[in-house]
Amino acid sequence: MGILEKISEIEKEIARTQKNKATEYHLGLLKAKLAKYRSQLLEPSKKSEKGEGFDVLKSGDARVALIGFPSVGKSTLLSTLTSTASECASYEFTTLTCIPGVIEYKGANIQLLDLPGIIEGAAQGKGRGRQVIAVARTADLVLMMLDATKQDVQRELLEKELESVGIRLNKRKPNIYFKIKKGGGLSFNSTCNLTRIDEKMVQMILHEYKIFNAEVLFREDCTADELIDVISANRVYMPCLYVYNKVDQISIEEVDRIARQPHSVVVR
Repeated sequence: MGILEKISEIEKEIARTQKNKATEYHLGLLKAKLAKYRSQLLEPSKKSEKGEGFDVLKSGDARVALIGFPSVGKSTLLSTLTSTASECASYEFTTLTCIPGVIEYKGANIQLLDLPGIIEGAAQGKGRGRQVIAVARTADLVLMMLDATKQDVQRELLEKELESVGIRLNKRKPNIYFKIKKGGGLSFNSTCNLTRIDEKMVQMILHEYKIFNAEVLFREDCTADELIDVISANRVYMPCLYVYNKVDQISIEEVDRIARQPHSVVVR
């Protein structure tokens, strides 16, 4: 059974498992297994997987990754904000490579990357999803372009794809001290009351990663998912700005609702 099949089986088991006190340890182990397999997807298996046009040298004072589904206006925005001409057309997948542009703002040069449209399943390699996500991980900011007529569907799908490969949007790193030791077993402590995890679950998750000697200190009330993020040590935490396009096709009440959401702006 390949990695994708294993991921699918674990996701199905998590979905059909009721969340309660009796199943919390089982779910914690499943999440640890899932994170391990998803991390393996990030490892390049073939040189050809890199693809032409995705190795863009990082330059300027900051890098912004422009991502979204096909035909949401990413190329038009790049052409408007920069002097770079990115092909625009009425059909999907106009952009097939990574196209860089530069925004000059108050003396700062900001590199804006127009990436090919992401489709559902990108994290598993559909389309050019892995290459797009690999570039997004190198950015200082994700600018997520969304179709306002789709309500929040596109946003939720894209967040899920990025979350599954370790990109955490508008979140900070969990305040957990973790260090692997050569011996001495598990040293577990916390500086606060833990309501979402306990020492037994911490030990089970560590054992899933073949870690039997470690020092773990919780400085805040974190979840099993957040502990897994710390153990994996390959998560990327970055700000995201949600840009909703095509707002002229929705009601003024819906425009107002979208504009009031955190980290969101509307354009047309």
